[in-house]
Amino acid sequence: MDVIFSPDHALHASPGELNSGEFVPAFEKPERADIILRRAQEVGLGPVRAPLSFPPDHLTRIHDPRMVELLRNGAAEWKAAGRKGGAFPFTFFTRGFRADRVPETLEGRLAWFCFDAGTPLTETSWQAIESSAHVALTGAKAISEGARSMFALCRPPGHHAGSDHYGGYCFLNNAAIAAQYLLDQGAKRVAILDVDYHHGNGTQQIFYHRDDVLLVNIHATPDQEYPYLLGFADEPGAGPGEGYNLNLPLPWGTEWAAWSAALDAGCQRIAQYAPDVLLVSLGVDTYRNDPISQFKLDHEHFTRMGARIAALGLPTLFVMEGGYAVAEIGVNAVNVLTGFDGG
Repeated sequence: MDVIFSPDHALHASPGELNSGEFVPAFEKPERADIILRRAQEVGLGPVRAPLSFPPDHLTRIHDPRMVELLRNGAAEWKAAGRKGGAFPFTFFTRGFRADRVPETLEGRLAWFCFDAGTPLTETSWQAIESSAHVALTGAKAISEGARSMFALCRPPGHHAGSDHYGGYCFLNNAAIAAQYLLDQGAKRVAILDVDYHHGNGTQQIFYHRDDVLLVNIHATPDQEYPYLLGFADEPGAGPGEGYNLNLPLPWGTEWAAWSAALDAGCQRIAQYAPDVLLVSLGVDTYRNDPISQFKLDHEHFTRMGARIAALGLPTLFVMEGGYAVAEIGVNAVNVLTGFDGG
């Protein structure tokens, strides 16, 4: 399995995040990707390839161009205004506010497009954000050309980013951008399996009204866990997309038996859909020692997860998402991939 990786990921290094009433060091940090890459090389997962470059319209096929422009230039505007640190919003769009116009000021645009205080823009963030999307697109291109499996080692992650909003450490939705690319290249049906601990709210919002992408999310119930406001079982999709969104929320403390039962249910739905290609939003924050998560999976369970996904027999693109037990992230992420490959 080839690995797509860009060292440009390190150009996004968050100055910190607001968490539980304190400004703390960011859990999403550059070491995550470097440790995964090192582990992939240690086990001989496959060749490491640099991403190709793609035109910007691949990004705006999914995302509002005004949000993309903010991500590209917001940090420079922040600095030009004499501000230090990362560009954070200090108010947020919510119920009762107008949704039909984007404010002109930087503060207003940050409030309109960003939904949390953990996803700041720095002067060099855009190069990392764009390269992460190109990593996913490069993997998708290889799959469209006949590769059986690819690993897009994306950072920053993407599954919390919607068509016109970003947050949860995610700026652009790498998996959604890759899925749209595959459809544009001739795939008729694409399935996305999101195994991250947190619900992929952005991916759901993007495809909720569509029937050419089936989305299956296995995640902590939003009754208890971030992002709280989406990811319930009674969200099946709408309009043409009704029946093409499957949420499998699970409570805090979930262990492998219950989690793997949800995986079986999700894989059965994917098999029924019979997609041309599968994308896996690969978060390994379901690990028992993850500092911001409450599931109880262990190292060997990630290997079994990969084997179960492989049993679908589909061309598969893995797109890296979350996982914040940094010392163990390499073992856990690569165990999924070697499990998929039969190792």
